[in-house]
Amino acid sequence: MDSRRKFLGKVASGLAGTLAAVPARALGASDRIRVGIIGVGDRGLELLNQIRACDNAEVVAFADIYSKRLEKAASFAPNAATFTDYRHLLDDSSIDAVVIATPPHLHTEQFAAALDARKHVYQEKTLATTLDQVKLMRAAYLKDRGKHVVQVGHQACSFGHLADVEQFLTPSERIGKISALVMRNYRNTPRGKAQWARPALLTADVNPQNVAWDAFDAGAFDANRFIHWRYFWEYSGGNVSENMSQQLAFWYRALQLQIPKSATMSGGIYLWDDGRETPDTMDVSLEQPEHMQVSWSSGFGNNQLGVTEDLLGSHGTISRANHVRYTPQKINRPDDVERMGRAGHVPHAHMENFFDAIRTSREPNCPFEVGYRVNVACIMAVESYLTGRTVRWNAESEEIV
Repeated sequence: MDSRRKFLGKVASGLAGTLAAVPARALGASDRIRVGIIGVGDRGLELLNQIRACDNAEVVAFADIYSKRLEKAASFAPNAATFTDYRHLLDDSSIDAVVIATPPHLHTEQFAAALDARKHVYQEKTLATTLDQVKLMRAAYLKDRGKHVVQVGHQACSFGHLADVEQFLTPSERIGKISALVMRNYRNTPRGKAQWARPALLTADVNPQNVAWDAFDAGAFDANRFIHWRYFWEYSGGNVSENMSQQLAFWYRALQLQIPKSATMSGGIYLWDDGRETPDTMDVSLEQPEHMQVSWSSGFGNNQLGVTEDLLGSHGTISRANHVRYTPQKINRPDDVERMGRAGHVPHAHMENFFDAIRTSREPNCPFEVGYRVNVACIMAVESYLTGRTVRWNAESEEIV
């Protein structure tokens, strides 16, 4: 923890990132991209499978502070190098790109160090847990001056749904004046199994001998906090970071929305009083500078309302769930008809787009700035919840007030 704080101090003072002005090696369409994965928990292994589905890409190294995770990852890629310190992975100059799939409170240091080591970065969402952290990430990104591709892991930005939405937004009179975006994310789990609970992973192997705890937390070793990090504000933004960010990123990308003017969040722990700090039931309202309201409600105890999004315009509605659908407002478009989107997507499309962007030097589908705006919105929502009041964004000072 002390080393991480010293590193963040260097980023803040401009001492880190001195190598970032040097471009990565040029990669042609037929060149094989060599990838290292930092963080090989459940999500890291999912991304490993996505990389393996992409052409001309291979995972050559893993880094994780938990030795048992490294052993499991190595079973899928026996020829890959393994490290308990991610910085040793970054020292390998033959690695072209890194995937960072660690808990959000670790992202800032790892992201800045990866750019400093001249790597392209696939950064899992959300970027960070605090405004100071995400500002440091942006400083590192800007210092790099576009020499390396950064893809934020909001994978819906590479779904075919985006093309469907863009089609229904044109011409503009089809949707009319947009006043609201209403989103829901409701899930349920079998009786007695709390959302995000991972008792099977909380074994005797999770101990100070197998976990480099100092790289995770400065306090006393706590196996429960290590396995259930999503429960705690120090490491996570709860379901705001996990799921609101994903839904928000899709629409921030589609509509080019900016950081909200204000955020209000309410809710609580109404179901799972198991020591968690992040709520299991919540409601968020964001006032956008584009003169529209974004609302998101979520709960872990009933999935009847599902995962849905409705963009409300004066002339029509664009709804997104498993498919995208346009429904006209007959009062303003009496002759129009309902339309269904037709585009599909594959699970590894976002990773494939990352590699394509590296080879073509083009902007990826979820560039850093989209992830930054989404992350600030999430941080504002959490700040509202923790302080019990509406918070506002001062665009001039770039502070939450």
